[in-house]
Amino acid sequence: MELGLSEEQTELAATLRALLARRADSGAVRAAADSPAGHDPALWQVLCDQVGVAALAVPEEHDGAGASAFETCVVLEELGRCLAPSPLLASLVVTETLLASGSAEACARLLPRVAAGEVATLAWAGLTGPGRTEPVRAVGWRLSGTVGPVLLGDVAEVLLVAARTEEGVALFEVDPTATGLTRTRTPAMDTTQRLATLGLDDVEATPVVADATAALARAHLVGTVGVAALQVGGAQRGLDMTVAYSKERVQFGRPIGSFQALKHRMADMLVLVETARSIAWAAAYAVSVGAADAPRLAASAGSWCSDALEQVAAETVQMHGGIAITWEHDAQLLFKRAHALGQLFGQAHEHRRTVLA
Repeated sequence: MELGLSEEQTELAATLRALLARRADSGAVRAAADSPAGHDPALWQVLCDQVGVAALAVPEEHDGAGASAFETCVVLEELGRCLAPSPLLASLVVTETLLASGSAEACARLLPRVAAGEVATLAWAGLTGPGRTEPVRAVGWRLSGTVGPVLLGDVAEVLLVAARTEEGVALFEVDPTATGLTRTRTPAMDTTQRLATLGLDDVEATPVVADATAALARAHLVGTVGVAALQVGGAQRGLDMTVAYSKERVQFGRPIGSFQALKHRMADMLVLVETARSIAWAAAYAVSVGAADAPRLAASAGSWCSDALEQVAAETVQMHGGIAITWEHDAQLLFKRAHALGQLFGQAHEHRRTVLA
């Protein structure tokens, strides 16, 4: 299979990169992470209105662009490169979960809202890996239990909840203002990732699908490749930062980038970035077209990209020296992002277990 972006996908990436360069510099990223919304609502609205990022994977009959999860992963890679907090990963997961649920009524009711840019999320124990026991239980159409962490759980406007029933696991829609629902922000090491814990005390819900097995399996696949895209973008940012710094930092009368040992280390970082991009693109494409090997490729991407970003982030810190561990430098943002993303939709060793199986 030949790997590469089409002309339209390349233009999409270039458009995003130019827009984010203007609107998501280091100061803007930090301010957005500290905001009540956990992201920059104005930037998110621009991304949705001018580029249509939330609508890419939504079919045209539901007011979407009719593209695919792959195009959304192209956007996620650019968002990962600038480290900007964004609702896009959670929105993609909700979109694909609804489409895989087979509920035409739920898709017609909710997908136009997601495409328009309303913040959407899925409250599901599988967010932190496959095979987790579902903590929320359903009795009839009423839900009780506690689930976390939930991406953007305290600010989401469209909220899906997976809950265990007597027959298995079902999917429900919950009104974010419903009586009995509490949404508490969960402090996170990575301030650019907004997490929350949801408590449900006999909360009334609207059923989406009684058997959510297929929908949640799709959510996990799409979430895994979406995280891999963010990890590739983050790794590219680490490499770019390190190469630029090596040209500026002078030691013994020479830029440190002229020293052979450091050249080798940066070359190793480049190999990690390029191999991560290759497997991430292959997995995203396989998932978007429903290829038979999509689960294996997604698990491979989840494993490799997670390890690659952690290694690149560690090298970024090491090669910047003491300044990299200060609050003022972006290297600490990259380091925290690397370890936080490594927990979403499964850790690297869990993905390797899937590949071996």
